[in-house]
Amino acid sequence: MADRNRRDDDDAVDDLDESFDDAVDDDADDEDDADEPVSRGGTATRARPKAEPTDKPKAKKDVSRVGIFGRLVRFVREVVAELRKVIWPTRRELLTYTAVVVVFVAFMLAIVALLDYGFAKGVLFVFGNQE
Repeated sequence: MADRNRRDDDDAVDDLDESFDDAVDDDADDEDDADEPVSRGGTATRARPKAEPTDKPKAKKDVSRVGIFGRLVRFVREVVAELRKVIWPTRRELLTYTAVVVVFVAFMLAIVALLDYGFAKGVLFVFGNQE
């Protein structure tokens, strides 16, 4: 039974050959890219391939433009597709989250009201009560 779960020896040899070929190809590329800076950090970076200059200017696509209704229909389809990806909360989660928000807002309202009352009394004390 254990033999069936093992990979064939030929697969392991092929994997080693491919990794060796990749390493040899990487060494050959390093000689060609001698003028590019080398990253010495811990994050692996990949050099972007250089764009080859073309003599021809890029032509416009031959596809006709989509009308306003076509764009509107595509927008609605994309919105529906995104809404299907949303993980909607259950009723219990929704009520819990709502209660947490209401309690937090009430707490912050109380803090702001107390500070406002305190500053108002302080200003009246410093500048005197005009009544």
